[in-house]
Amino acid sequence: MRTYEVRTYGCQMNVHDSERLRGLLEDAGYVRAPEGDEADVVVFNTCAVRENADNKLYGNLGHLAPVKARKPGMQIAVGGCLAQKDKASIVRKAPWVDVVFGTHNIGALPVLLERARIAEESQVEILESLDVFPSTLPTRRESPYSAWVSVSVGCNNTCTFCIVPALRGREKDRRPGDVLAEVEALVGEGVLEVTLLGQNVNSYGVEFGDRFAFGKLLRACGGIEGLERVRFTSPHPRDFTADVIEAMAETPNVMPSLHMPLQSGSDAVLKAMRRSYRRDRYLRIIEDVRAAMPDAAITTDIIVGFPGETEEDFQGTLDVVRQARFAGAFTFQYSKRPGTPAESMADQVPRDVVQDRYERLVALQDDMAWAENKRVVGRSVEVLVAEGEGRKDAATHRLSGRAADNRLVHFAVPEGVEPPRPGDLATVEVTYAAPHHLVADVFGAVRRTRAGDAWERSLDAPAAAPGVMLGMPTVGAQPLEPSTGGCQVG
Repeated sequence: MRTYEVRTYGCQMNVHDSERLRGLLEDAGYVRAPEGDEADVVVFNTCAVRENADNKLYGNLGHLAPVKARKPGMQIAVGGCLAQKDKASIVRKAPWVDVVFGTHNIGALPVLLERARIAEESQVEILESLDVFPSTLPTRRESPYSAWVSVSVGCNNTCTFCIVPALRGREKDRRPGDVLAEVEALVGEGVLEVTLLGQNVNSYGVEFGDRFAFGKLLRACGGIEGLERVRFTSPHPRDFTADVIEAMAETPNVMPSLHMPLQSGSDAVLKAMRRSYRRDRYLRIIEDVRAAMPDAAITTDIIVGFPGETEEDFQGTLDVVRQARFAGAFTFQYSKRPGTPAESMADQVPRDVVQDRYERLVALQDDMAWAENKRVVGRSVEVLVAEGEGRKDAATHRLSGRAADNRLVHFAVPEGVEPPRPGDLATVEVTYAAPHHLVADVFGAVRRTRAGDAWERSLDAPAAAPGVMLGMPTVGAQPLEPSTGGCQVG
């Protein structure tokens, strides 16, 4: 049997696409390469949002060139957003690549690999529009207890800094019945947490003419027996309406966490970014969410150094950070992307100024997140035990997972108590707060779940290779820390 490895860069969309790529390869008879082994097929699922995406890809391809030279029959494939953008130039720069495919035809990967093997030449196939909705493809999911569910792909926004709409296309929505059927099937397999996924998730319904479709979908998820946690990412402030806030507050299994991209706290910069809201509108949304869900944890995306940003503009961003009290933020230094309007804008901010502002923003946000986390100390929280969330768990003798509000919690299990499994739920009391995590050294109880049973069954499957995440907050076995780079959408 031929073995494979999928290396993922980017946001949750890319991570979920990689689950489909694994499903396609396994459906075609490939098996995952054991960790540390050289795979027969290496697939790069790429991101194009950040400026260093090209260097990262070609650096990795360069490292693989000698490996392929000494391993007859090895194949290398490049897909995802960077492949959609660069197309045939990938093969010109790295002629040892066998297959290049885009965001619209990930289902073609096994056929392209076979075609390249038979023809003994590179195969490049980039479609300009979606040929089949990706959720219909086979999927090899990374977590048995937590799952992504796409409600839409593509984006209808025209933000001047963002290349994603050009690479993912215009928004395509799944029918609500198809989404709910997938969620029900996942719950039947043991999943107890789903994250509804879209480039602009709360504009869901635009394609079939129902502007209240997303709120209705959240409420419908509340009626699925056995589904304990529902999350979604990423919404856009323009489309975030009162009915969605009401659905979140009134649906018990919709979690009190929200990722709401800000990008800038300056109205002038928001206008230049072509973001269709202003800071007052944004802050009203935050107020409305907290009025309905006082304990909601809100995270965001912020770009520093957008062309034309003045010190006064930047101070406006700092002011919004103080008022909004974000539990976490993904902060980015503005990155030129070819083909976007912002690339050719005047008044590009010098790199040293951008770096200085970035450091000041991160310092303030860390202080705000720490203050917000301290408010949780002394409270009991229910943690969905995860696998791979705590990098120092072995040294600290703790387990890790996410609270209902998506905060990362490291907790201790007393001697003599059977440790919970990934997918089980542990009730613990928070005893310490740091800017990016909580510690709970007072143990309450464990609730064993069907998700934990599913995790035990998954131990017989090949181990999952860790993904490379550069994007927005996540759940389950794919942790993210604040202040990383990633997909600037939403």
